[in-house]
Amino acid sequence: MSTPKGVDSDKLAVQRQLKIKVGAAKRLLKEHNLYRNEAKDQETKVERMVAENGDEWDIKNATRILDESRRMIKDSGDRLEKVIQELKTLIDSVKSRPEFSENKELLDAEKELTEATV
Repeated sequence: MSTPKGVDSDKLAVQRQLKIKVGAAKRLLKEHNLYRNEAKDQETKVERMVAENGDEWDIKNATRILDESRRMIKDSGDRLEKVIQELKTLIDSVKSRPEFSENKELLDAEKELTEATV
């Protein structure tokens, strides 16, 4: 018994969306963690410069860079949260469909959702 062509194309479209959302979540999680590490390193640098009575201009510049890193943490966190919510909605909408019961993209998406929200 063959399935209607529309069902196959719908399944392929959903799989493609799952892959796209998983890729975006991975990329944004990596970006978010990089900004957090950068801010931590920059904060240590500023503290060291202040403790060593460093040049005022250098301290001011390093503080400006730290502030920018903190803004990027918020921005990347907001974008990550948006993608996570979209991924969760997509997973919830297809999870109960029988053609996705053992689907690799769905399983990968659920795994990534768990990793991204931890």
